[in-house]
Amino acid sequence: MTDASRGAAATAERADPAELRVSRLRAVRGPNFWRLAPVIACDVRLGALEDVDSAEMPGFVDRLLAALPTLHEHPCSRGESGGFVERLREGTHLPHILEHVALELQTLAGSDVSFGRVVESGDPGTWWLIVAYEEEDVGLRSVRDAVRLVQACMADEPIDAAPVVEELRDLREGVRLGPSTEAIVEEARRRGIPVRRLNRYSLVQLGLGRNLRRIQAAMSDGTSAIAVEIAQDKDDTRRVLQAVGLPVPQGDAVTAVEDALEVAAEIGWPVLLKPLDASHGRGISGRLDDEAAVRAAWEASAAYSRRVVVERFVEGRDHRVLVVGGRVVAVAERVPAHVVGDGHATIRELVGRANRDPRRGKGHSRVMTHLPDDAGTEAFLAQQGLSMDSVPEAGRAVELRATANLSTGGTSIDRTDDIHPDNVTACEMAAGIVGLDIAGIDVLTPDVSVPFRENGAVIIEVNAAPGLRMHTHPAEGAPRNVGAPIVDMLYPPGSEHTIPVIAVTGTNGKTTTTRLIAHLFRQTGKTVGFTTTDGVYLGSRLVMEGDMTGPFSANIILSNPTVDVAVLETARGGILRAGLGFDEADVGVVLNVTADHLGLRGIHTVEQLAEVKGVIPAVVKRDGHAVLNADDPLVYAMRERTGADVVLFSTAGPGANESFEEHLARGGIGVRIEDGTYTVRRGRLRIPIVGVREVPLTLGGAARFQHQNILAAIATAYVRGVRYDTIRAGLLSFFPSPSMTPGRLNLLRVGGARVLVDYAHNAAAVEGLMELAQALPAKRRIGVVASPGDRRDEDIRGLGRLLSGLDRVLVKEDLDRRGRAVGATASLLVEGLRAGGMDEDRIETTDGEPAAVERLLALLGEGDLGVVLADKVPAVLAQIQPHTDNLPT
Repeated sequence: MTDASRGAAATAERADPAELRVSRLRAVRGPNFWRLAPVIACDVRLGALEDVDSAEMPGFVDRLLAALPTLHEHPCSRGESGGFVERLREGTHLPHILEHVALELQTLAGSDVSFGRVVESGDPGTWWLIVAYEEEDVGLRSVRDAVRLVQACMADEPIDAAPVVEELRDLREGVRLGPSTEAIVEEARRRGIPVRRLNRYSLVQLGLGRNLRRIQAAMSDGTSAIAVEIAQDKDDTRRVLQAVGLPVPQGDAVTAVEDALEVAAEIGWPVLLKPLDASHGRGISGRLDDEAAVRAAWEASAAYSRRVVVERFVEGRDHRVLVVGGRVVAVAERVPAHVVGDGHATIRELVGRANRDPRRGKGHSRVMTHLPDDAGTEAFLAQQGLSMDSVPEAGRAVELRATANLSTGGTSIDRTDDIHPDNVTACEMAAGIVGLDIAGIDVLTPDVSVPFRENGAVIIEVNAAPGLRMHTHPAEGAPRNVGAPIVDMLYPPGSEHTIPVIAVTGTNGKTTTTRLIAHLFRQTGKTVGFTTTDGVYLGSRLVMEGDMTGPFSANIILSNPTVDVAVLETARGGILRAGLGFDEADVGVVLNVTADHLGLRGIHTVEQLAEVKGVIPAVVKRDGHAVLNADDPLVYAMRERTGADVVLFSTAGPGANESFEEHLARGGIGVRIEDGTYTVRRGRLRIPIVGVREVPLTLGGAARFQHQNILAAIATAYVRGVRYDTIRAGLLSFFPSPSMTPGRLNLLRVGGARVLVDYAHNAAAVEGLMELAQALPAKRRIGVVASPGDRRDEDIRGLGRLLSGLDRVLVKEDLDRRGRAVGATASLLVEGLRAGGMDEDRIETTDGEPAAVERLLALLGEGDLGVVLADKVPAVLAQIQPHTDNLPT
């Protein structure tokens, strides 16, 4: 055996397809760490395949290209077709191959996607695979199918990609928005109106908060329920129209075939039958000329409704007139599904030939739907004395359905420019008398350009939620953008479609800043919805408790029609896990970036953490504002990621921050402390707001770490047009109390002692809290301390060193140890306390948070200060409250 053959054998032995595993597969629906648009993300683990590339697996590349020959078109990094194949033959990594296969499967299924990335996660043997998607279910399925396809090629197993692609096409067709909803959604997006899909079907929210509207297909939240009831009852519709003199066919609704025959005899032959409340042409008979024909057609119509309408059959071409907001906006002639004979082919062959037209497809996947080849077609042909095996003579048109619905293979011809003005008036009257804001008026007329009264035309139905595809994609004539008048109706010119969205991120201070901004906007009389690590709030009312800093909680606020302003705390975890819960923000606030949560979800450095948080300024609208900390180099650098106006804040004094001074010199907006006063600067303009020591949140100026939070809140309120005196009043009325800022700088009096309760859980927050504790007068400073278990060992020890300046420490462990063994976190914390110089006899380990707080309360003496790093904030406050005078100090 040669060296080459031995190497190939060794590689083949290592190339166990089972080693290729995908985990944490998820749809990241909003702007995210990797892309400011939705992506599918997952972890790819390779095991023994880590060092195996495509060129080292004999036959793999050829098998893959045989399964998916369209991969030849991928340019990859080479910039031209064939580039990816070159990479395959040279040897490329398996995650890179999965990326291209997943994208190609989606493309073959009909999606327009091209973005993909493979990124080292920072965890050994794990890669991040990121691919774009249009339909979430299709994107998720494409990654799973890509793994199976690649594994099959690795194992030299038979693989047929065609059924995989076909299943993906069917899945896409089943989950995508229908053509009517899509027409409205596309127009809304063109206008910059936020779009949120509310279910797996066609329920969609346009706009945000108090300006939101909802649609479902061509039905709006303004569509009258009574009008829909009338439209669904074909007999009621006929009677309502007849009452105002509009032309309708004679007829009546019956429940038995004998009654149908009586009505037919009364109104005259021919007649037709149609279910009272069916849609899409279901159960409608063709022309019925005698009693036998009615009896034969009865069961088919009665199967869809208990009551069946018997109407005089009227000759004429089928037209649909679309009325939106009381105005005719489009007209289409509908042609029933049919084939034209050539004297040689059977009807079955003609149908097959027509269905090979690339414009036809299943459901709404193409401009036209496949012609029907089913029992319904056989039955209708039988009424004409034909079958699917009949050979119609050349030029003969053979209809396959009695109705002209597009869903059963019908086509449309645009007639918008042809309709007579009198007919426009009649159709607008019909929509108005029924009461529909969006209506489809079905008219039978030989010629729509002739007044109805002159050619015997009749209005046969008024439809709620009319289909729009016949107007947007006619087989003949000009396409009509009927989504535009519908959006105009929902949002008349000059009306607002969104609300101010303010996103707040950073390592420390997010919750306090979010609450303070919300408080400032409440002073203007607006209803403010905001999200924090404590929960979701509407006004000052808690509506859902928990850590609510991700897209789920943002959706709660943005989908609430009572909200005027949204203030959303946005944490790194939500950005990485599921992306943002909004596409754009009006103000994006970044407070700071310091070491926290490192080593989690592939974020190992502060620089990477800054990239995650930098998503917030990146999604701020061009006419919005990015509020950035000029003192933090990582945050200041984010000005390069935003197209919005940059607003800086700084805790440095005048002249101390060069970047801030340059910003002001360019006429930029900034906020800082000048002469002991929080001050807004706009170039040379100086606007003093309030003295630092007057603001309760600073505890008389001692809580210096609150300056960032206050400056950012002032900047946000200022750029959103809040009056200076309103900002001042808000700052003076915002207290660090358990009711306003639970777990954030809550200083409570317990007898002659005081207890400071705070959620500080990382080095920067603890450092600021210790500075405050030292600034507050106290005989002894006793801490109840802990660290989250999911931090790195060195981070936990570092917290211990920062806390070693206390006089005594009660070490606890949080209830959720986040993967750590019992006692492990406490041991690391104790190591840090010792390293910081704390004596052993001043360190006490306790059994959980309640026991530690109880021990603290027992130890406190006159003039002492207790410092509690709280985990379960409400429980800690409830435990301390009975020992206090119920007032913050």
